[in-house]
Amino acid sequence: MILQNIVWTIALVGMGLIALGFIYVISQAGRTVDEAASIESARTSGVLRKWLFAALLVIFVAGSWATLRRFPIPPQNRALDAGQVVDVVASQWFWQVTPPSVRSGSTVEFRVTSTDVNHGLAIYSPEGHILIQTQAMPGYTNKLLYTFDQPGVYTLQCLEFCGVGHGPMKTTLRVVAAIAE
Repeated sequence: MILQNIVWTIALVGMGLIALGFIYVISQAGRTVDEAASIESARTSGVLRKWLFAALLVIFVAGSWATLRRFPIPPQNRALDAGQVVDVVASQWFWQVTPPSVRSGSTVEFRVTSTDVNHGLAIYSPEGHILIQTQAMPGYTNKLLYTFDQPGVYTLQCLEFCGVGHGPMKTTLRVVAAIAE
């Protein structure tokens, strides 16, 4: 089962439990109750709220750790150990990619920046599937690591609206077969 289906199931169960809670509260409205039962109910409710908060906190922390521990963002403040480096500079409304080709099978460090406004860089496989993405921002260089397994022509496209020329703002990166040693 994929993670999205698990999260959807948890969300549906949570919504169902909340709905049941509302139904219970509505069904109890208007009933008379004695003072001792009311005090006991308030104490029980407080204890349940504390346990529910603790359980949700543990679930949130565990879920965040499980999904983000492999987050593929390399350190931005030091040199990366990549076999190839590609500089990607965005401008309205074109990409400048240097060098225009890389070898497959070797990790590529993309250094992405912009000369004018924010742009969203996405690299698409030859089949049209998005592989990686990052922001291109003026005055800042985002570093991104990726290893191309297959040779081919990969498309770089802007994902963030950057003006009237945003639509055709794309270029290609050629990935060539690695040289056998």
